[in-house]
Amino acid sequence: MSGGNVAGTKILIAEDDLVSRRVLEVFLSRWGYRVTSVSSGEDAWRLLNEEGAPRLAILDWMMPGMEGVEVCAKLRERKDMSYVYALLLSSRNEKKDMLQGLQAGADDYLTKPFDAEELQARLFVGERILKLQDELISARDALQYQATHDPLTGVANRGEILGQLQREVARSLRSGKSLGVILADIDHFKQVNDSYGHLTGDAVLRGVALRVTALLRTYDTVGRYGGEEFVIIAPLSDSEGTMRVAERIREGIAATKFDTSAGELRLSISLGVAVRDVDHARNSEALLLAADTALYRAKDAGRNRVELATPADFESLVLAGSVGQGSRRR
Repeated sequence: MSGGNVAGTKILIAEDDLVSRRVLEVFLSRWGYRVTSVSSGEDAWRLLNEEGAPRLAILDWMMPGMEGVEVCAKLRERKDMSYVYALLLSSRNEKKDMLQGLQAGADDYLTKPFDAEELQARLFVGERILKLQDELISARDALQYQATHDPLTGVANRGEILGQLQREVARSLRSGKSLGVILADIDHFKQVNDSYGHLTGDAVLRGVALRVTALLRTYDTVGRYGGEEFVIIAPLSDSEGTMRVAERIREGIAATKFDTSAGELRLSISLGVAVRDVDHARNSEALLLAADTALYRAKDAGRNRVELATPADFESLVLAGSVGQGSRRR
């Protein structure tokens, strides 16, 4: 029989009978599989939980200790690991036995003594199913990425970054730990679009997003808030720590030459910092409003600056209306 794409595919055999195990090893190796053999259900379960474990498994039903049907059931209880296609081998040939095995979690059922070509055909089916599942997972992940990321810059989009901020505020309230938020706006961005065109403006936005991402700590997050504005979330950061992050971003942008179709451009960025602690900002909107006020102050003071929201900013803005996108700065 020909067909399939088995070359190098890993497969696990769990069979306590030495002769049967050896016969399976010979056939599977001949067909191009990379075979691992064990003689017990316990060893099979252990190997299937290791990193890089085979995703095809031939399990004998009757084994001492943990039976093959129990391994199948435990495989289906897993939620956070790759799917394993399990073919159950058994000398039981009644329909009720087949039904029991499939209900326990086996993907297929083959009676002993097995026909080699039938086994090979069923393994080809298993490989196709695993490939299809991988493609579906990839498509799902791609859709999830598109739904949560800004298509131009590749960072989190507005909805995603605001959702993350709400979750971080809730965590900060529970833990009593500080939370820093930075609102950043590219200085004179309208002039870039007016002077060089929107394609150059898009290149600048991508470059700034990439540079900001590289300047963050591993547990910080950046998202595009709208237009040329970005939100940076700095968990577990007090005022001093968040100001350091903001200043590092400001210096990094000022020192970068951005390659565009119009040539190398130098830019600056203004940033407003707000920190949620035991006294300030019970919700994400108040935190953003305070950061927005600090950013406005940075723009008003000459741009290319970092300003920190003051207690007075929180007091005056906590009951303010909805957060805008900072159009007053453009």
